[in-house]
Order: sequence, then structure tokens, then C-alpha cells
Amino acid sequence: MLASDFEFLKESSEYECKLAGGRDGNGELPKDFWPTYSAMANTAGGIILLGLRELDGKFIAEGIKDVEKVKRELFNNANNKEKVSANLLTNECVAEIDVEGKTILWVNIFKASRKQRPVYLNNRPFGHTYRRLHEADQHCDDETVKRMLAEQVEDERDAQILKGYGLDDIDQDSLRVYRQLLRAEKPDHPFLEHDDQEFLRCLRAWRRDRENGDEGLTVAGLLMFGSWAAIQEAFPHYFVDYQERPEARTENRWVDRIFPDGTWSGNVFDFYRRVYRKLITDLKVPFAVKDGQRLGDSPVHIALREALVNTVVHADYTGRLSILVVKRPDMFGFRNPGGLRLPLSQILTGSESDCRNRIMHQMFLMIGLGERAGSGVPKIFSSWKSQHWAPPNLYEKEEPEQTLLELRMSDLLPADVVEQLRELLGDAFEELDTTGRLILATARMETVVNHARLMKICALHGHDLSLRLANMERDGLLASSGQARAKVYHLPGDIPVSPEDVFAPGPWPLSSGHTTLSSGHKALSSGHSPESSGQSGGSRDQEGCLLSPRLDAPLIDDLAQVSEALRSSLEALAVAPRTNRRISADEMSRTILAVCAERYLTLSTLSKLLDRNGDTLRKVHLAELVKRGALKLAFPATPTHEKQAYRAVHQYDDSEA
Repeated sequence: MLASDFEFLKESSEYECKLAGGRDGNGELPKDFWPTYSAMANTAGGIILLGLRELDGKFIAEGIKDVEKVKRELFNNANNKEKVSANLLTNECVAEIDVEGKTILWVNIFKASRKQRPVYLNNRPFGHTYRRLHEADQHCDDETVKRMLAEQVEDERDAQILKGYGLDDIDQDSLRVYRQLLRAEKPDHPFLEHDDQEFLRCLRAWRRDRENGDEGLTVAGLLMFGSWAAIQEAFPHYFVDYQERPEARTENRWVDRIFPDGTWSGNVFDFYRRVYRKLITDLKVPFAVKDGQRLGDSPVHIALREALVNTVVHADYTGRLSILVVKRPDMFGFRNPGGLRLPLSQILTGSESDCRNRIMHQMFLMIGLGERAGSGVPKIFSSWKSQHWAPPNLYEKEEPEQTLLELRMSDLLPADVVEQLRELLGDAFEELDTTGRLILATARMETVVNHARLMKICALHGHDLSLRLANMERDGLLASSGQARAKVYHLPGDIPVSPEDVFAPGPWPLSSGHTTLSSGHKALSSGHSPESSGQSGGSRDQEGCLLSPRLDAPLIDDLAQVSEALRSSLEALAVAPRTNRRISADEMSRTILAVCAERYLTLSTLSKLLDRNGDTLRKVHLAELVKRGALKLAFPATPTHEKQAYRAVHQYDDSEA
């Protein structure tokens, strides 16, 4: 490993760096190692690097002189139950790394299995269990520890008998419809001969405990067929929610919604039936369906059905988060409370199954819904792949604990962009993996990209993405501009437009790369014929706006230069802030998007037009709109340049502001 590799290293949820020098400077396992060990084991795993010092935000290799002493202490404590409840370390998990003659100790901590969690310290789970949140080790509250302990001992979370609950708590219509679906799927099934109580017993929705004689509805029976009032009494945080949203954005505005509102049972079975019909409405693929059953399936129907079943049968109904299903023009989203019970790698291969609510899962299987033995997620991925769409994104969030699945209906890589990159890079492009190709394709399509943008579309952790970008830049596949957070990446030939390109007098500078010109705003397009003005940039359209072949729209740098009609129009749009010093942030945002709808406006122009201090305007309003994707920068490589200009993103609906 090179010392330069640490330039991109920063502490995060996956990485922790500790000095490990000890009092005598020869080496000692830090006391705060074990809280980090517990936190990583209880979260997603991670790597602890011992022998590094942080200086001015960067990590410098100090090394460990007596590395054998540190390793002995590490393994001795890992095997001491009085110190830590589970040893997750093997010889392969600990390695010595030479960094320019100094020894760093690399400790890889895997995520603990369900049967091992919680991993706690000092033989006391409560108060001594940690989870990793960002780069910090946080104490788990008692509720979280209890949930981990329940997950550890209960293979089936839905088998518990609920005392005091009986047939009166069953929604009869739900049970009747389930019987009908079972009869349609398996007309001669023996369960159909029984009365309701025996039928529920056969399904394990009703159970008798052989040890103590307790008898009644199980968690599975109540959740699948119960009434809303009964479910609420047993599970106060239970809530199921479907939202159809009109735009490809994350805001909560919806045009259709299903949730327990008193007009239907509110149970899981009815939620599935109602939501599945909504999900497949207006799909641009052929299908034939009756009551959510497979009559004529497309891969998309298979994926949506399996995703919905997975969401409800893997949910932790003791959690505080709701089940949420979202339908948008560009994607389907599924969220359930509770984390993954298996490592993601095992789930993706389908090699093992560990369903949280196995009885409920079996109930769906009996009526032809869902897949057996861990094959559900691979079926979703293969179905989506058959449409040549971007791979599904399955991931966890820790606070609050939840699992999310995103099914996006977007082409993985546009064919024309791939062909351009092949011509440009040749064999170097062919040798890249999917992530490397995605990074280059995004840079080609968007001219410049930054770390934050790529984090949204690449399945990499932040540090791994930083190293990937550094390696691609080192290999000549990417070039960069700017420093630290302002750093942006682009293809070597696609030089980002700079203020000097636009404002410099004289002939337009030539670019060795491609320019992003919209058909309505080329330098010589009708409606914007340039006239030499002698001012900065040397070319303006008939309304006095600057033109540049490097920009996709005209730019206003001085209100005194534009036509009276255009200036009056802009002032009319900006009347609210010009006449009222106390308008809301939302109204200010809407005004900014309105005045920047068709042209770039510099910060000084906006400041004068809106009658606000430029520095405050940038920090309070413009930066947030850029972050949300509502505004784009004229000069993304130099975001804080004094002549920076802003234009509204046309597909952005300013009602969100």
C-alpha cells in the first residue's frame, strides 16, 4: 500500500483509524477498539486500521513497533467472554501492511450473524452494546437490544401465540377471499374441508402450545387476517402505506394512496391484494391477472409481486417504522422495518433463506405467491435484468433500522454513449467493470460529476468510490478540477466550461472535447443571433444576454445590458422579494427558479434583481437549490467563483420548493 492511498481515506461507518502507540510508544491495543468492534459487528462490519495518526484531516502512517504484542492482545481479548460476547476474528481477518517501512495492522470485522447479535462488552448487553452510525460508535438503547435478542432466539417471529385474541379478531371477508384463492390455486386441497378455526390451525394462524396448553391466534394469523383494531392493540406501531407519486422525486406529494383509514381491514393480506393491483396498473408490458394471481406473467410482474411479498414477510412488526411502497414514473420502491437477516452476498445468490415471518411466507406460497428457499431476490434481479434496466438496489439503513429495495426503470447505459466511450477509450473501456463504465458514462452525459452525485448511482461505499476515482484519474480515464469538496471529474477531452471561456473578450475558446449545446440555445440559433457588443464575452443576443458555444443557454451578467422588456419581465417575477423583506424561504426559492427558468443569471444579477445580499443569497438559498438538483451551475468546476451563474433545471417542478 502506498502512503498516497491515505490521502483519500476518511473515517466513516466502514473505516476507523487508531494510533495504537501505547504509553511507551511501542504499541498497545487502544481501549476504544472494543466499542468500535461491537459497533461494526452489530451493523455492517468494517475495517479498523491501527497505526495511523490523523493530521489536518488526513491520515499519516506512524506504524506499530511491537506489532506482535498488539496482535496477542487483540486475539486474547476476542476470545475472552468477559470482554466481548462473540469472537468474529480469524487469522485471515488480521494482516500486517507495510507502508514505506512502517507496519500498519489491518483488522477486518465481519457483520455478526443473527445468532451472534447483539455483540456486547463486559458480559452486559444492556448499556454495553454499540452500533455504527456514520463514523461514530453509538450506544444501543434497550429497545434495540431487546429486538436483537428476540431476533437471535426466534427463528419465526410470527409464531408467537397472542393471549386474549380469538376468532372475533379475524376479518371474515379477508379469510373468505383467502379460501377462494387457495381453491383457485389448489381445488382439491384438504385444508378447504375444515371450518374456519381448523382451517386457521392448518395454516398455523391458530396454534396450541404443547408445553403450557396456551391456545389462540398467532402473530401470523392476526397480521394476515386480523381487523385493524385488533392489530393496533397487539402492534401499536403497525402501519402499511402505499403512495403513488406523480414525479420522479423524493417529496411526499402523492396522487393515490392506500393506508388503514377505516374503509378496509388494514391487514397484511388485504394490503397486498390492493397494492399489487395498483402496482401493475398502466405497466407498459403485457399481462393477465386475477386477484393478484399469476395467469399470464411478464418478468416485471414477477419482480413486483415478489418484491411486495418480500416486503411484508420480512418486516419486523415490532419496529417503529411503517411498511412503505412507492410507485413513481421512474421506479418502484419498497421499505420494511427491520434489517437483513443474512449478509447481502448470500441473499443475492439465493444460497440460503432466513425469513423473519415464515408462517406468513408459507401462507403466500400456498396461493401461488412468492418464491421458496431464498430464490425470491435472485428472481427479482433476473426479471429486472431481462428488461435491460439498471440493477435493483437492495440496501439497509441503521437508524431507524430498515431494508429498502429500489427497482428503477432506466436503461443501464445508453447505447450511443457506450459507443462514444468505446471509440474514445478502446480496450481500456472494455476492461472496466460495470461500476467503472457507469462512472464514465455519467461523466460523458453530464459533462462533469462529483463524488456526491456518483454516490447516488454507484453501489460503492464513500471511501471505495474515492479510491476508484483516484485510480481512474491515475490511469488517464478521468480528469479532475477543483479541490476537496469542490472537486469535479470529467473525461480528459471534455474540459468543463470556465468563467474565462464565457467572459473573456475576443474569439470563443475552442474545446478539445464535446460541448453541450441545446438545440434552442446554440450560439447562432434563431432568436439569439449574436451581436458584437464590445462587452465581456464579445457576443450577445438581441435581448442583451451573453452567448457562448460552451453553455446550453444565454447568460445574464448585467441587468443594464438586457432589453427593457426582458428586464421588466424579470422584475415582475421578482416582485415578492423586491417589495417584502420578510418573505418565506419557500417563496424565495420559487422566485429564484422562476427568474432562472430560461437563462443563467450571475450571483450579482440575482442579488440586484431580488434586492438581497449576494453572500446570504448564495449560502441560504442558492446552495440548497443546487444541492436539491433544482438549479444547475454554469461553471460546475468552480462552484464558488464570483461570476458563477445559475439556471433552473427544466424538469424540476418548483411546487416542491
